Formats: sequence, C-alpha cells, structure tokens
Amino acid sequence: MFYDLNVFKTAHAMATHAGQRQAVVARNMANADTPGYQPRDLEAFKKAFEKSGGEVAMTATRAAHLNGASAPQPWAEYDVAPSGDPNGNGISVEEEMFKAVEVKRQHDRALTIYKSSMNILRTSLGRS
Repeated sequence: MFYDLNVFKTAHAMATHAGQRQAVVARNMANADTPGYQPRDLEAFKKAFEKSGGEVAMTATRAAHLNGASAPQPWAEYDVAPSGDPNGNGISVEEEMFKAVEVKRQHDRALTIYKSSMNILRTSLGRS
C-alpha cells in the first residue's frame, strides 16, 4: 500500500544531493590555499534528479563501507568560473561560505518534507 511513495524518494534524493554538494564545497574550502586549485560544484538538484529518473543509489565512500558496493555518483561535478587569484587558485572563501549556507537550507528543506510526509502518513493511519 505505502511501498513506493514518490515524496519519500524525492526527500531522500534532496538530502543526498545536499550531502554530496556539501562535500564538494568542503573540499573547495580545504583547498583555498592550494596553488592552481580550481573550484567545483554539483549541478542543480532539479536537473540532476530529472536526469537520474528519480533513482538515487547509495555510494560506498571507502572499501569497508556498504560492503564495498559502489554505485556511480548520480550528480555530475563541474568546474566553476574561478576568481582571479595571483597563485592560480580560483577559490573565493566568501562564495563557498554562501554555498555552504545554501546547502544547509536544502538539507533542512529535505528533512522538513520527510517529517511532514511522515506526519501525514501517521495521521492517515490514525497513529498520530
């Protein structure tokens, strides 16, 4: 009856996208002083979710994680237009901080959608 609800798939995909984008932003900030490093970002959630057909697989980040099963990352990274730094580094810490705040909001939105959907489901079953 409630096996395949799209709202939960969407909330999961939104949270996964936010987590992966946060990792990219954190990597950019960690390399803020690395000569020649260029910033990267993930494509927008809506575009990526439509391209993936709404399916998001879990990804192993190390050998012992998820029994070593690794699926391809559903969201493509791309190079961002660099800011002109003399050492060739294109990272703007201020821009990365704004991205980090945006990612937190995206993740919070995904959790809110999930929680609201669970409350609606519980209420419909009489288990509020």
